Amino acid sequence: MFQQVSDAVISRAILREFSKWLEDYITSDVIIVGGGPSGLMAARDLAKEGFKTLIIEGNNYLGGGFWIGGYLMNALTFRAPSEKILEEVKIPYKEVQEGLFVSDAPNACSKLISAAYDTGAKVLNMTRFDDVVYRDKRVEGTVINWAPISALPKQVRSLDPISLESKVVIDATGHDASVCRSLAKRNILKLADFGPMDANASEDLVVEKTCEIHPGLIITGMAVSTAYGIPRMGPTFGGMLVSGRKAAEIAMKILSGETKKEPSVKEELTI
Repeated sequence: MFQQVSDAVISRAILREFSKWLEDYITSDVIIVGGGPSGLMAARDLAKEGFKTLIIEGNNYLGGGFWIGGYLMNALTFRAPSEKILEEVKIPYKEVQEGLFVSDAPNACSKLISAAYDTGAKVLNMTRFDDVVYRDKRVEGTVINWAPISALPKQVRSLDPISLESKVVIDATGHDASVCRSLAKRNILKLADFGPMDANASEDLVVEKTCEIHPGLIITGMAVSTAYGIPRMGPTFGGMLVSGRKAAEIAMKILSGETKKEPSVKEELTI
């Protein structure tokens, strides 16, 4: 039934294809650390505009918390006006009351992953963020290693990582804010910590505070909450998508050399 191909040829095809694209992405326009909803949204928008975009993800899967809703119930909620993004990405949803929408989590997550890939974003999964490449007081890339390294004995965990360079790095690592913390531990940044649950306050503030927090480093999604002490968002995801879109817009301005200006709250919430 199937074409006869030797096991060695199969192995060689995997090695050649992976090595080829990884070598190309040693330098990128944007590296997004974290493949959750905000990171995927940013990657989708950036790659769609032709920017060379790489997602680094520590798990063997993408999507983060977007696969499941609150209390392990796989229904996601979104508040207006984020349904416009759902329509754009072709995520089915229904309105449960005015301005509140619900979507099937596995379907929504798979659609967003596909949208990021279809626009040309690349993914390096099972990859652990170790540190930043930092020159002249600017973030210029990431230091990475295989994610399984952290589970190995201490004498092996010291295996040297490698570096990837980019013009912009986006921290989309959720509450961990891993990229920001790599600067905070050196007293380059000062972080707060996320506050208690308040979805109404959090979604607006996460979008409002999505920004270039340090030259070359943009924060998005729940990393924003950790950086600025914003209330946690819980199982509603509109703010994640809109924050990811805003992060992409900020990155595009940096990459195109446009003069940055502080947008109004109304502009920030426009999608």
